[in-house]
Amino acid sequence: MSATIKDIARKVGVAPSTVSRVLSNKSKYYTSETAEKVKEAARELGYKKNQAAVELVKKQSNVIAAVVSSVKTNFAGQIIDGIQAEASKNGYNLIVVYSNSASAEEQKKALLTVIERPVMGILLLSIALSDDNLELLKESDIPYCFLSMGFDDDRPFVSSDDLEIGYEATNFLIEKGHRKIGLAAIDKYPYTGRLRLAGYKKALSEVNIIPKDSWIQSGDYSYNAGKLAMNAYGKNTELTGIIAASDMAAIGVLNQARNLGLSVPKDLSIISIDGTEMCQIVQPQLTSVSQDFYQMGVVGVRRIEESLAKEPEILDNQQMVPVHINERESTQIQN
Repeated sequence: MSATIKDIARKVGVAPSTVSRVLSNKSKYYTSETAEKVKEAARELGYKKNQAAVELVKKQSNVIAAVVSSVKTNFAGQIIDGIQAEASKNGYNLIVVYSNSASAEEQKKALLTVIERPVMGILLLSIALSDDNLELLKESDIPYCFLSMGFDDDRPFVSSDDLEIGYEATNFLIEKGHRKIGLAAIDKYPYTGRLRLAGYKKALSEVNIIPKDSWIQSGDYSYNAGKLAMNAYGKNTELTGIIAASDMAAIGVLNQARNLGLSVPKDLSIISIDGTEMCQIVQPQLTSVSQDFYQMGVVGVRRIEESLAKEPEILDNQQMVPVHINERESTQIQN
């Protein structure tokens, strides 16, 4: 009996799909060291290519891979919980790989880690791939979907409507009587921050308000970015309400406001974007525009299933998960 792809895979210690890619000369999907080992094993075992076996290997996988940003967030766990629940319900297994989202080299390592294995699909959590790595992902011929991140192009994603988020947060404070409203720790240029900023400006424009440049403080959604934004506003700020770009940033704003001698919500109302459990473990509890991260994970798995079952041109490529406002203790009517 002639050697099979699985025989080579066992000998080298890699996935059968990786052997298939090496022997098909798809050079981008594995390391050069892996390629040499596979080719040497194939020679030793006297392997002859069997196309039917290659296709069988591709069809047998029941594993979904999640590539997660190693930057600490307080919502990735909820997305993974949703992925795990939906995957388990359908008999799929889940592997999780972490990557430094800002490093193209680290992104490539993480992608190769999953592409070299037999996976049915790849879900990417809050990772904006470099152009080269996006091309690597596309050419792997493995279904994929981005979660909690949207794009201007046709990349598949499941996320919230960031324009709606910015609009709803601002409109909530407007309806409470606020007219001088800040936007703190927002990244103004990538897709997410740009749309949230546009939603913020849209809501203000509807009540004939043009925000001052000083009302909008850039940042990276972190706790420290929230603190820095509040420092920039200062103790004697004219603002009566602040929208924080994330829960962590909101807590930074809240704590620094206290350090400056301001009372929340008496002197300053704060509304957060994300709505994770962090909003409920601080005092006062934070009003939030809450995203359904768990549902993003669930829908992401379904998107992989659909991409395997349907022709690409009939897929709903980009899906939005609804948001809602949870009113808590950090906001009040402005007198």
